[in-house]
Amino acid sequence: VQLQASGGGSVQAGGSLRLSCAASGRTFSSYHMRWFRQAPGKEREFVAGINWSGGYTNYATSVKGRFTISRDNAENTVHLQMNSLKPEDTAVYYCAATRYYNDYTANGMDYWGKGTLVTVSS
Repeated sequence: VQLQASGGGSVQAGGSLRLSCAASGRTFSSYHMRWFRQAPGKEREFVAGINWSGGYTNYATSVKGRFTISRDNAENTVHLQMNSLKPEDTAVYYCAATRYYNDYTANGMDYWGKGTLVTVSS
């Protein structure tokens, strides 16, 4: 599976952005999808996850209630709707795919896309 993230940009605090991740390959629907982010000088951290069918989602505490992950298996895409953005959301955002339902760690991902930069100004 090849992944390509897009949709990053610069926005003021309180604004919104929608990230997309396009996947190639016929087995996209077999994978559970994740969004991670990495801020300068910090480790990569889990942001949001969705299971293969889209029926289960999970979020980091820091983004719960503000971010929404979704997927469209017919279009081989996963999205991250980010609302009420804060300066601390500034990071490079990565989409990732895993075969493991309960794995939300960076080391547990099977495939990574190139990141897309999100910058939130105060």
